[in-house]
Amino acid sequence: MTQRLSIGFALALLTAATLRADDWPQWLGPQRDGVWREQGIVDAFPKDGPKYRWRKPLGGGYSGPAVAKGRVYVTDRQLASGAANPNDPFQRGKIPGTERVVCLDEKTGETLWVHEYPCDYTVSYAAGPRATPTVDDGRVYTVGVEGNLFCLDAAKGTVLWSKDFKTDYHAKTQTWGFASPVLIDGERAICITGGTEASAVAFDKKTGKELWRAVPAKEAGYAPPMIYTLAGVRQLIIWTGNGITALKPESGEVLWIHPWQLRFALAVPTPRKVGEDQLFFTSFYNGSLMLKVSPENKTPEILWQSTKVSEKDTDKLNSIIPSPVIADDVIYGVCSYSELRALKVSSGERIWETRQPTTNGKNLRWGNAFLIPQGDRYFLFNEAGELILAKLSPKGYEELDRMKLLEPTNKDARTRNVVWVHPAFANGHVLVRNDKEIVSVDLRAKP
Repeated sequence: MTQRLSIGFALALLTAATLRADDWPQWLGPQRDGVWREQGIVDAFPKDGPKYRWRKPLGGGYSGPAVAKGRVYVTDRQLASGAANPNDPFQRGKIPGTERVVCLDEKTGETLWVHEYPCDYTVSYAAGPRATPTVDDGRVYTVGVEGNLFCLDAAKGTVLWSKDFKTDYHAKTQTWGFASPVLIDGERAICITGGTEASAVAFDKKTGKELWRAVPAKEAGYAPPMIYTLAGVRQLIIWTGNGITALKPESGEVLWIHPWQLRFALAVPTPRKVGEDQLFFTSFYNGSLMLKVSPENKTPEILWQSTKVSEKDTDKLNSIIPSPVIADDVIYGVCSYSELRALKVSSGERIWETRQPTTNGKNLRWGNAFLIPQGDRYFLFNEAGELILAKLSPKGYEELDRMKLLEPTNKDARTRNVVWVHPAFANGHVLVRNDKEIVSVDLRAKP
């Protein structure tokens, strides 16, 4: 009996060590790299469809959820009574309504608190907020489409401090609004404020006091601020529509600048570190750029880049929204017309492409899927609301399974309804929203 108990206890410890669980407290997860590191996840989806833990009504938005300490944080848009978004998503005008920060119980979906504030939209593609909330040290930081920054008590939803980028930094609402999620670095909350005199600002994360401001830019773009150690130097990368700037995160001091004028300021996908000293960027019109950073903080060397500024006639990778993934000396990403592509890191040469996971083989403008590595495979969430389990390698794309999680409700693609939202993968579940609901689906393997 004692021996059986000892064996059982040992197996329990082994299982606990194997079934790692993680929150997803910010854009691209715990390490801000888009990798799902949990174990004990399914190898195939249930034949009878998703195992919903809960489904909860929600308003419009492109912002993904954040999950931390048993709570889910997500932002949405509530139209004023009688108001409607224009049929042409490119059209801009004043649309009355509010934005909300919604906090839910992670296990039940119960609403714990809501912070709502007036917010008339003046943007193109007015469905709702873009930026994923950032949760840190008992606080949640959110950025709305019109530049409203809030630091809220994560447990109560009370406002600890706030900023208005248009009032405080004389920023103008860009075509597609403010979209960059807050980056927490030590005691700093680093934001893309969009001001022409300073598009990047660091605040004291507890008080909101400004610590430094930097990077004048005519068009701030939409990319998230990222911190990488490159050529042995820790650097804050700010990518705007006018170029790339590396700063010292502690002071905002400029380390180097690489000018790169982007059409429509479409700096959107997350800049990616490659090896010890390289940075990869991809933009819808301008295509790809691979830089090599020097330890002397000189202007980076261009290793290779796209030779054409075109959305159709592309030679590398022209991504509109999804962030690329670097693995096995290969860049995996989604190009301008729904092509999931694999490129050689060394040259940008195309290895293979397929439209199967994005749009079921159709050639569609802005066809999208988000790529999330997990172990030796990938989870892909596509614009049709499908979750796909697949293998990606230099040899090609191998689909293992797929299931529908929720309906595509956003009409902004004009030719079809879509879901352009990055999911959260937390504690064995996937959480994702459309313009009508947010769902939590169990992906844990059976014991």
